[in-house]
This record gives sequence, structure tokens and C-alpha cells, in this order.
Amino acid sequence: MRIAVTGSIATDHLMTYPGLFSSSLVADRLDKVSLSFLVEDLDIRRGGVAANICFAMGALGLSPSLVGAVGRDFDDYRSWLDRHGVDTASVHVSDLRHTARFLCTTDADHNQIASFYPGAMSEARDIELAPVAARLGGLDLVLVGANDPEAMVRHTDECRTRGFAWAADPSQQLARMEGAEIRRLIDGAAYLFTNEYEAGLTEQKTGWSGEQILDRVQVRVTTHGAKGSVVERKGEPPIQVACAQEERKTDPTGVGDAFRGGFLAGLAWGLPLERCAEVGSLIAAHVIETVGTQEYEMGQARFLERLGDAYGPEAVADVAPHVRCPRP
Repeated sequence: MRIAVTGSIATDHLMTYPGLFSSSLVADRLDKVSLSFLVEDLDIRRGGVAANICFAMGALGLSPSLVGAVGRDFDDYRSWLDRHGVDTASVHVSDLRHTARFLCTTDADHNQIASFYPGAMSEARDIELAPVAARLGGLDLVLVGANDPEAMVRHTDECRTRGFAWAADPSQQLARMEGAEIRRLIDGAAYLFTNEYEAGLTEQKTGWSGEQILDRVQVRVTTHGAKGSVVERKGEPPIQVACAQEERKTDPTGVGDAFRGGFLAGLAWGLPLERCAEVGSLIAAHVIETVGTQEYEMGQARFLERLGDAYGPEAVADVAPHVRCPRP
């Protein structure tokens, strides 16, 4: 299955605040917030939603095509992704701007405050998908992830025009985009990915109810944090998948991206939707156990053992013939 993943490619600056943000917020003064948090740690990591999703797929033995815009400072990052199975041949390199930056502070209760500098990402609006399809011999699915908003709309319109199936994954850009733009991203999508909060925001901004959204997408996938995920299709009972048990909780940054990478891997293998969500959940557990969105390592045997612990021997029997983790 030929999958292209479009979206942000960024460097993450991850900081840890030992207290709680809520203890510094005054309920009736939220219109004039001026706060500074003294953090204990700073980790600079590779990130960006599209790169994170592709890394997760590469960790399972696939070779997804990454589509996005970066700066000339991307060489080391490109080498890293290439070594981990990601096809970076369709990444656009800007002559003028740096690769995007994500700055995120996480408190003791895993709440997060983040900022994002787009940099070269603004040039993603100039990327055409047709050359990517020509290079790969076609495209079976395009994930339209959080990116320059104009790029997201352009990629969606091109998918619609050229007959490429697409998965809408607007995530962080939902807050910035208007209802008409969001409706344009969603209407006709093969898949819609959001977390629970984003699902409500999507309905609020589009003016569509959950039922109306299911009239417009084939599959709606909603993650609910520690409560797992729900996969919905019109006229079918919802599929509920529990979270795979994490061995420790270290940093939640990139958990949603990892889930999507695992879900797309399941689709590429032709697995049922329930299995796709289970694989996604297990990859997400690996991410929450580490600092950084691409710092986890998966061994084949241990991955299948954990899959069996979480979802039973039937899941292992379905996934084992496909998964190819780099480590034994």
C-alpha cells in the first residue's frame, strides 16, 4: 500500500515544569495572562506530526513517503529518517527559512503549553502530490496532517480532484482554521482522526453533528487518552479499543502521532480496523515511555509479546506475519 504522509516536520524543544500550571492561573484573570514558568529540563528532539507518523510506520518495517517542507538545516534529520525506513525523497527544502520549531512545556500532571514556529512549513503550500504519485507509481492513501493551512486545503483538493483517498488529521490546526476550511478537509475523507477534545471542536466549528460527520467520512477515529480509542462507521456499531498498558509515564508528546502511525501500518497490512487501533495504541505506549517523539526502540519479539498481553493471542496471530521491527 502506497501511503504519503503530509504535514509538519519540526524540531521539538521539550521542557519540564515540576509544578502545576493550574496553580498559577487565576480563574477571573484569564483575559490578561502573563506568566513565566521556571523549567527543570530541556530536551531538543526531532518532531513534527508527519515525521513522527512516518517514523512510527518505519519502526514497524514499512517505508512511508514523507511530504513536507524543511530548511537547509534538515540534513541530519533526513539522515536519521532515512536510516529508520522513511522515504524522504518528496521533502521540499527551502532556500530561505529554517525547519519549523515546536516549543512545549509539560507540568507535573502532564498538562502542556506549547508554541509552534512554522518557518519553512509555510512553503508546503507549493507542494504538488501528483509528482509524488508518479514517483511511487500511484498513491493508495494520503494523510493530510497538521501543516500550513493553505497546504492542507491544497492537498485535500488535489486528492479530491485526482481521486486519491485521503485521511483528514487536522489536529493542532483546528484552533486556527475556520469552519469552511475544516468542512473542506473532512468532506469525502476516507478517514478522520481527532482526539476527544478535537472531535468536539470539529463539530462546533463545522456546525455538523457527529452523525452528519459520519455521513461525510468513511471512518471516524477518535482517541480518548487513557480511555483508549473509538472507531466509527455509519450504520455500524462503534469499535472500542482499550489502551495498551505503558510500562511507565515519561512524556506524552507525540502519542497521538504514534497512534496514527500504527493505525496506518495496520491499514497497509490489510488488517481489520480493530487491529489497526490496537497496533496504534501499542506504538503510543512506547512513545509515552520515552522523552521525545522518535526516541523509542521496538524489538520484534517484545512488541508481539506486549501486543498479546494487551489484546490476546488472536491479535498476535493477525499482526505477526506483517510486522518487521528492525530489532529482533
